[in-house]
Amino acid sequence: MITNFTSKDVPNQSGKTFFVTGANTGIGFEAAKALAGKGGRVLLGCRNQSKGQDALSRIAEAHPRADVELVSLDLSDLTSVHRAAEIVGREPKLDVLINNAGIMATPKTATKDGFEAQFGVNHLGHFALTGLLLPKLEATPESRIVTVSSVGHRNGDINFDDINAIKSYSPQQRYYQSKLANLLFMYELDRRLRAKASSTISVAVHPGVADTELPRYLTSGFQVRLLRMLMPLIMLFANSAEAGAWPTLLGATAPGVDGGQYFGPSRFGEWSGPAKQVDSTDKSKDPGLAKRLWDLSVEMTGIDPGL
Repeated sequence: MITNFTSKDVPNQSGKTFFVTGANTGIGFEAAKALAGKGGRVLLGCRNQSKGQDALSRIAEAHPRADVELVSLDLSDLTSVHRAAEIVGREPKLDVLINNAGIMATPKTATKDGFEAQFGVNHLGHFALTGLLLPKLEATPESRIVTVSSVGHRNGDINFDDINAIKSYSPQQRYYQSKLANLLFMYELDRRLRAKASSTISVAVHPGVADTELPRYLTSGFQVRLLRMLMPLIMLFANSAEAGAWPTLLGATAPGVDGGQYFGPSRFGEWSGPAKQVDSTDKSKDPGLAKRLWDLSVEMTGIDPGL
């Protein structure tokens, strides 16, 4: 079992190509920077182009010989997902897709395709992107699909009867739902790839509690006021964004990683520390629930991964 993994343990990645969603900030940026520093070609999937250009500049400053390129990607718009997949699909190879981008506890909004935003961006956008890039991934021997979930999945339920939050909306519960969906998708994708003896593997990771911009939508309410009061104490046990990327780097690069594995921090109840293999809830591994979500995702996105 892999334990105590940090960015220092990332092997040389020369000759490999990575596509990282949400790569302009936080964990996505730190993972992209580390991969570029190890010689990988890294495509930065970013919604905001000016922030994406800034990320390119910061990576180039840290690693002057870095092979990095910006790809416009808005996971809240399936048209944008299709365009990004077309661009990435023209690469000679794709060794690793890192489904990292996400939003957390946002006010109630909808994607351009009418989906509840957190489910739409965190799960459906990545489901669609993965489905579109699967032929390129499977054409690359020993490729990997890394999906970023959260410890919050433990509190999640899939509200199939109100998937687009027409009847009710709780920002935090909808976030938990999307993170449970990430794991259900990862495990179901792993089962389907194994069934066809594909060399492509599906794994998941979570960053623990990391100092990133993800909670930027938390602006009001008792829980937010309490969180702000406790933040100095919380940050004593939290990861930096750089350390929060360690599980992602483990899943994307470590030798010996197997499909269906889940990685997270090793200390303080998976809040922080070097990365190791961790476990997820029984619900996240439920094949019946995963198949139902898979079928719904195909129906909502119009994209069938063909597995």
